[in-house]
Amino acid sequence: MSNFIVSIYTEATPNPDSLKFVMNKMLLTGRSADFERGDDVTHAPLAEELFNKFSFIRGVFVMNNFVTVRKDAETDWFEVKSQISDFIKTYVSEGKTLVGDLPETDNIGGELDGDAVISKIKQMLDQYVKPAVEMDGGAIQFKSFDKGIVTLMLQGSCSGCPSSTVTLKSGIEGLLKRMVPEVKEVVAESMDII
Repeated sequence: MSNFIVSIYTEATPNPDSLKFVMNKMLLTGRSADFERGDDVTHAPLAEELFNKFSFIRGVFVMNNFVTVRKDAETDWFEVKSQISDFIKTYVSEGKTLVGDLPETDNIGGELDGDAVISKIKQMLDQYVKPAVEMDGGAIQFKSFDKGIVTLMLQGSCSGCPSSTVTLKSGIEGLLKRMVPEVKEVVAESMDII
């Protein structure tokens, strides 16, 4: 075991039921993992342990140097924030596996990947949207483009966030319509929340 000391702090997100736990250590590089209570989390030990220990946790999202936790509406962050923070800090400090190998899902709509319109959409998302969304403890994944409609998947604090519809329609849709004239609408892929 190394002498590296893990520090952790929290950041609020636009979603009042979501909190971002940021560490001074990279957790997942180049990918993200998003889990809802009820998902198969056998390949995600951190999410599995958080769901088992805290019954009020509804979602766990891991990316870069942060873990975003989504709770139920009845639980107050003031009452549970330090418990979750201590748990995550200890878990990471012990060097335990956060997320194992995940099934590949990034290439949905992949048969159109070479298409110039899709390339432009992905470029706009990567350059302008993803960095801002990550700062708020979430992520947005491109899913498909069909007949002028861009479908995105909302993850982390974006999932279930009251302001995500405004961000999706006013922010992302407006940007893509201006920069990629073929885009007529942006929609979110519906996720079943248990």
